[in-house]
Amino acid sequence: MLKGHQSWIFERKPVIVSTAAVVGPFEGRGPLADDFDMIHGDSLLEQSSWEKAEKTFLEDAAKIAIERAGITKEEVHFYVGGDLMNQITSSSFAARSLTIPYIGVFGACSTSMESLAVASHIVNAESAKYVLAGTCSHNSSAEKQFRYPTEYGSQKPPTAQYTVTGAGTAVVARSGQGPVVTSATIGRVVDMGIKDPFNMGAAMAPAAVDTITAHFRDLRIQPDHYDLIVTGDLAKVGYEIACDLFEKHRVPIDLTRYKDCGMMIYDYGKQTVQSGGSGCACSAVVTYGHIMKRIRSGELKRVLVVATGALLSPLSYQQGESIPCIAHAVAIEAEPEDGVRR
Repeated sequence: MLKGHQSWIFERKPVIVSTAAVVGPFEGRGPLADDFDMIHGDSLLEQSSWEKAEKTFLEDAAKIAIERAGITKEEVHFYVGGDLMNQITSSSFAARSLTIPYIGVFGACSTSMESLAVASHIVNAESAKYVLAGTCSHNSSAEKQFRYPTEYGSQKPPTAQYTVTGAGTAVVARSGQGPVVTSATIGRVVDMGIKDPFNMGAAMAPAAVDTITAHFRDLRIQPDHYDLIVTGDLAKVGYEIACDLFEKHRVPIDLTRYKDCGMMIYDYGKQTVQSGGSGCACSAVVTYGHIMKRIRSGELKRVLVVATGALLSPLSYQQGESIPCIAHAVAIEAEPEDGVRR
């Protein structure tokens, strides 16, 4: 199963039998609105705090994915998830209401693919029949924890990013109909010494390039193996740095289409998001909504999703630490036309 130094090949090709993408009103006004399963008109969801609202987004996404899979939550063996909140409370409290055996993970904004990789590993090892993978984020809860509360109204530099409000989930199974997970590359922590929490794209870009390069090296493939490669939430600043790094390291990324979820989810001309989107939900809702829809329609056959995460905390920032970053890659392929997984 281990391929090269840091990649897994899933020989049994776990199936993504269902997904769900639930977002807030601001995301619902973006260019991908038609690809989301639920768009809430209120980001507070009648809850008493932003954190409770974030948990509710995740519960909604979990419910939709499980129902769409045609199973009950009692049939789901494990839930693998995490988020940005202290001690991944949104996921843990959602797990409390779901009552599904729970494996909590933290990869900051890389959690969407970290959880999918772990879920696929469990299913591939035949340690479960159904595993739920998911994550969430909320603009107001993340801003309050990592930067300044939205009510403060502080001015942000052009390099800053806008945390996506929403949640994305997937049910991974041993068998069934749907796209399959073929491989995953687990990233290394990369720290280039950046300390500015308003410049996450620059901090995360080297980690994204490092993981993508490792994926090509471990699997002995080139970028044109995929119809599309997407990074998680580098947004405009990080995306441009990543492109420069690909060129510097002679990675022919121009052989395929390379995009970034942080640049796809919002309309730059109409929505004020500085450099673009970020947050755990950024890559989650773009992948489980927009990209999965394109795979199911046959428009895309092979996609590599590389979720990126900045592993800082309020404490580490206050102590003057730099920002360590990571990226995890998961390869998703369309279901074979004859239905036979090879």
